[in-house]
Amino acid sequence: MDHRSDLGALAGATVLVTGGAGLIGSRITARLRALGARPTALCTMNAYPEQVYADLFGVRVGDPGLVVGDVRDAALVRELVAGSDYVIHAAALADVAACTREPLAAIDTNVAGTQNVLDAVAATGRVRRMVFVSSASVYGDGNPEETDSLELLTMRQLLESVHGRIPPQFHEFTHTRPKSVYGNTKAWGEKQTALVLGQAGTSYAIVRYFSVYGEPQTVKRDSHSWVVAWFAARAHLGLPLHLNGCGRQVRDLVHVDDITEGTLRALTSARAHTETVNIGSGVPTSVRTVARLVQAHYPNTPLLETPLPAGDPFGGYAATRRMESVLGWRPRVTITDGVARYVKWLQATPAAAPHWLGREAAAA
Repeated sequence: MDHRSDLGALAGATVLVTGGAGLIGSRITARLRALGARPTALCTMNAYPEQVYADLFGVRVGDPGLVVGDVRDAALVRELVAGSDYVIHAAALADVAACTREPLAAIDTNVAGTQNVLDAVAATGRVRRMVFVSSASVYGDGNPEETDSLELLTMRQLLESVHGRIPPQFHEFTHTRPKSVYGNTKAWGEKQTALVLGQAGTSYAIVRYFSVYGEPQTVKRDSHSWVVAWFAARAHLGLPLHLNGCGRQVRDLVHVDDITEGTLRALTSARAHTETVNIGSGVPTSVRTVARLVQAHYPNTPLLETPLPAGDPFGGYAATRRMESVLGWRPRVTITDGVARYVKWLQATPAAAPHWLGREAAAA
């Protein structure tokens, strides 16, 4: 399924992308430019070192359309929203571990910053649609009573490999049960988007990203997110792969190219009005399986079982029927191909493995 999309509506349109210099935001703004849109990226540029933005994401201070600023700056947000036809609100403190360590910082950016964006969008009356970027973290570990038995039966052979555990499939109507500060802030953002923009009569869509990966993603110190990047970087440097919680967690891994396409379709599809849509592959993959896929490219890499970090859910995978129906589309990049692409990119871009991780390898 890949229906004709409404992306042509973006030609000539001004699109504000908060968080627009990060991995996903930079990919979205590049795609918008290719579609003939005029994107404005608002970003603090402080989530990574400057060379990561410049050398990996291709974003430099002074670039046309880049505004270095913060969604917590209400006046700046109002100014940028007032000139926008569309808004994609992707800015967030998005690292689960960082949100757990600094809950007030997460609330400041993910709650107060989101309210600034919603207030500005509701006030202008010009924005044709806003997309709020949420996360599968709102589901937590799901509700074992809420399953699709037919789909589970058809997936059983695949799921038997996940340490004897059948993970939940997350439907958009599933009750949200976040297990982390990050998930809590995203669940709040979803409700607040529907409340504020619903009352203002402004079109909106909510997209729940599952586990995003893909080149040029790079890892952050003290984070347990971004499992493909972590495993590939560690294997590349000859370090063991840490299987937190024995690697039993399940992730629905979605390549950043597919995340970009799904987000823009949610921005323009007539059927996406007021909808909440999963952006996932619909395929459950255990963390241990990801380790094995990376290990296939680095055969001498050992696996090391480690404790499960706080706030790290066992997870599940996306129900994709609504996504396919509303967006007329499904992701294209498989996890096997995506890991191979990432490893090939990393081998061609060795600087993507951070210096501090290299020092750990040298000391091992």
